[in-house]
Amino acid sequence: MADSTVVSDQQPPGSGQTTPSRGPYIAVVTNRNTNLVIRGFMLFSIGVFLALVLNLLQVQRNVTLFPPDVISSIFSSAWWVPPCCGTASAMIGLLYPCIDSRLGEPHKFKREWSSVMRCVAVFVGINHASAKVDFANNVQLSLTLAALSIGLWWTFDRSRSGFGLGVVIALLATLSTQLLVYNGVFQYTSPDFLYIRSWLPCIFFAGVITMGNIGRQLALYECKRMSGKTHQD
Repeated sequence: MADSTVVSDQQPPGSGQTTPSRGPYIAVVTNRNTNLVIRGFMLFSIGVFLALVLNLLQVQRNVTLFPPDVISSIFSSAWWVPPCCGTASAMIGLLYPCIDSRLGEPHKFKREWSSVMRCVAVFVGINHASAKVDFANNVQLSLTLAALSIGLWWTFDRSRSGFGLGVVIALLATLSTQLLVYNGVFQYTSPDFLYIRSWLPCIFFAGVITMGNIGRQLALYECKRMSGKTHQD
């Protein structure tokens, strides 16, 4: 008798079908989790691709040297570098929109894919300059890359949260790289700052800003798509 009473309470008047009370909520949660996994996988794939391309530039110019026994791929890169960069890219790309939501400051500056693609192109150009362009000294190179990296943030981001996260993550990535070099995992041909190159934090900062923009754009696309489905329902 109790079960029949519950069912009858869930049925709308004049209807013989049962409507689950928590169905829409479960569907929304499932869609969000699925979209989060999809976004993470896309960010991971982009990070792996950029790591292969950019590390190839560094190895070709002998900026970084890996021991012969770990150079096993066709891209002349240690096998662990692309997965590590892909994982970091996924974390950064998911973290940026999350921080924006927590701070209540949605990022609306240049929110279109064309701007994101230009940001990626500038980041690749900055990394290319660090490997290909010859400067008079390392100080001049570091100052130039620092100016370009800040210019990238100003052109495509301009958010306080983006700048703060970029600085913090760049410092952590630099410290991790120093530990790897110190333990002999790989080395730089002409280290000028605690086993590494002094311009490395600038590259990390530009990379963080780039992946943050990609993550924000993917989150914005997901939000618009979910809103469209909600209106249709």
